[in-house]
Amino acid sequence: MQNLYAQFRQLIPEPPLQAGVVLDVVAGVATVQLPGGGRIKARGQAAVGQTVFVRDEVIEGVAPSLPMEVIEI
Repeated sequence: MQNLYAQFRQLIPEPPLQAGVVLDVVAGVATVQLPGGGRIKARGQAAVGQTVFVRDEVIEGVAPSLPMEVIEI
């Protein structure tokens, strides 16, 4: 039997993993351009021009530089 908090956490979806290009880095906070045109701020190590994986406003790592396809649902 799980506790109520664990059951509640299962109802909340995980933040999505996104890929984007770093536009600017200031004091450990990067501005990341997403494929759909949006921009987000994310904490972590990155260089301008790098493609990175971002989840929940944190840079998780470097992404491969592949062509991105935006699919609207």
